[in-house]
Amino acid sequence: MTRKGQLTKPRKTILEVICASHNHPTASEIMEHLKERGDHFAYATVYNSLRYLSEEGLIRELKLEGDASRYDGRMEDHHHIVCTECGRVDEVFAHVPEKWLEEVSAETGYLIDQEQVLFKGVCPQCRNSKALKL
Repeated sequence: MTRKGQLTKPRKTILEVICASHNHPTASEIMEHLKERGDHFAYATVYNSLRYLSEEGLIRELKLEGDASRYDGRMEDHHHIVCTECGRVDEVFAHVPEKWLEEVSAETGYLIDQEQVLFKGVCPQCRNSKALKL
């Protein structure tokens, strides 16, 4: 087996950080978590490991808001919601209605085999914070 196909120590450590995180971290946030744990990997190692883990289907790369990708260790089907105030990202497990998928398929001609919906709104903490300021 080549090294490319192995779950090396850096890859395993980065996977652990992502799976333990509930905030869909960016690469730079992952680097911070690694430093806090006492692990010091080069930036190239982290980025190459993220690409490998994504390509192997062990994590998901999310391109949600802004320039930085975020990473998700939950692989079951789900969607995401982003707070338009603070940028918080949460998971949404509600299913997309079959009728909606049929309408999208009819409109576009695509055979849909995956869906990823991004919702946007204001999270409870930001709403509460705004209410306190009023």
